[in-house]
Amino acid sequence: MRRRSLLIAVPTGLVTLAGCGDDDSGSSDEASGSASPSASASASVPAPKIVDGPLPAITAGTKFGEKPTVAKGSGDPSKNLAVKTITAGNGTTVAENDYIQANYLGQIWDTAKVFDNSYDRKTPLLIQLATSSIIDGWRYALTGKKTGSRVQFSVPPTWGYGKEGYAEGGIKGTDTLVFVVDLLETFNAKSSAKGTQVAQDNVDLPKVGTNTDGKAPSIEVPKSDAPKKLVANYVIEGDGDEVAAENTVLVQYKGVLWDSGKEFDSTYSRKALTSFSLQQVVKGWSQGLTGKKVGSRVLIVVPPDLGYGDSPPAGSDIKKDSTLVFSVDILAKM
Repeated sequence: MRRRSLLIAVPTGLVTLAGCGDDDSGSSDEASGSASPSASASASVPAPKIVDGPLPAITAGTKFGEKPTVAKGSGDPSKNLAVKTITAGNGTTVAENDYIQANYLGQIWDTAKVFDNSYDRKTPLLIQLATSSIIDGWRYALTGKKTGSRVQFSVPPTWGYGKEGYAEGGIKGTDTLVFVVDLLETFNAKSSAKGTQVAQDNVDLPKVGTNTDGKAPSIEVPKSDAPKKLVANYVIEGDGDEVAAENTVLVQYKGVLWDSGKEFDSTYSRKALTSFSLQQVVKGWSQGLTGKKVGSRVLIVVPPDLGYGDSPPAGSDIKKDSTLVFSVDILAKM
């Protein structure tokens, strides 16, 4: 099992399809594939002053995408948030509440002890820059930066793990943390699939819209009997890596009922993306998305035995033995 990130607090807004609907109150640290220490910084803590140093030297792996080696901090670290753009990218500007995909290394100022890094895992972090999703130092340091950038910053306890520290990661309540982050991608509520349209020529299956403007695609359900077996077809085929059964994915999706065509759940309606583990969703989703490429839009038709069967989520519009129809844009995976 891969080592988990130490960065985040309890993720919010995760829909695991154990309870589809408009209620976003459920959360799961396993759904994000990350540890869930509570970040001590909160809305009651004022925003930090951002300064440009001091920061320890990057002594090796100095290029974007390379695993960096960072020297031990010299002298006392700043009590503020020290941030320096090492390499300026020219991609999309990151905004607060965006999801980012990034490689990173984190170490302790006083000792240069590396407590976490994604380079060795060969799996970039996928996380939302939102309160209670990640330590505040990341939110403040990375908001406004562009993808393709390498950013180095130091985080004092106030905007990290506070006076309690994080014992599991070997972080004391007095430790200032140093990070190097390579920003790969950023995603928001307007993100869509990117790829090549695939013919939808089966008249007995729903037809999904192919717009990629961030708006919800149409789903036209035919007046025929619902299929008895799972359907998982490309609408738009991306060119990214294939999704594995153990991955966490970031998606836009819309779900309607086969019988009525009525929408029962949608990230577009909530204006919020969703991230979840394929090991924690209904079988129709885990089977339907496994093997599909990142960047794709997929039509998934879920028969009752691979959905909710006779136990639909309480308070939802899903009835017993409903066939569910989804349009799913796979934006990223971890």
